Amino acid sequence: MGSNNKCALAVSGVTVAFGGFKALTDVTLTVTSGTVYGLIGPNGAGKTTLVNVLTGFQTPSQGRILLNGRDVGTHPAHLLRREGVARTFQAGRLFSGLDVLDNLAVTGVGLGYSRHASEVEAMRVLDWIGVADLAEKPAAGLPYTDERRVGIARALMFDPAFLLLDEPAAGMSEAEAEDLALLIARAAKELETGVLLIEHNVGLVLSVSSHVYVLDAGQVIEAGDRDAIIASQRVRDAYFGSDQEAV
Repeated sequence: MGSNNKCALAVSGVTVAFGGFKALTDVTLTVTSGTVYGLIGPNGAGKTTLVNVLTGFQTPSQGRILLNGRDVGTHPAHLLRREGVARTFQAGRLFSGLDVLDNLAVTGVGLGYSRHASEVEAMRVLDWIGVADLAEKPAAGLPYTDERRVGIARALMFDPAFLLLDEPAAGMSEAEAEDLALLIARAAKELETGVLLIEHNVGLVLSVSSHVYVLDAGQVIEAGDRDAIIASQRVRDAYFGSDQEAV
């Protein structure tokens, strides 16, 4: 299952409580480099809260966040990004007043690189994704699918070790989602990036992920490969209710 020198991003025994409500309870999950992992679950399962914990946007009430074995639970989001943990957001969050190239270059400057080095890297990443022709276009006018691709490109600036994608296929057609799956697979294989794909599109997740975690009511109820997830009664119960008729 891979070498011992693989990079790893993990949460161990993480609980997040908002007042009396537990958004996550005792969650343990690991993402290693060069592999696509899926995170699925019904609405309100706690998926985005978990992504926020992994990327420094939410401090857990209990548990640890580990980056290559180091506890980084107190590191803010910008520091985790500098340490190689990148993410996208459900709403693209592009800088609408800037063109596409500058949207990526801003990230490079924020990571401590020069403006020139950031622009060179931005063009490299846009070309790798296949959207170099968008470089000078205003971010505000992009079609929805291009906006998502640019968001992923921005997250891939300067080769992060880990990429967490929060609902990247939302609103995409089946063909667009299939193209996205190919892009995600390339990021893992060619860039050796560890990818955590958080999606409502279960088919997309199962098609591209080597290992899938299933959250329900803030807890991991199942984890395994595609076959294990498809065969799981607990997963079917979580999505459809335990009293559904067999079909």
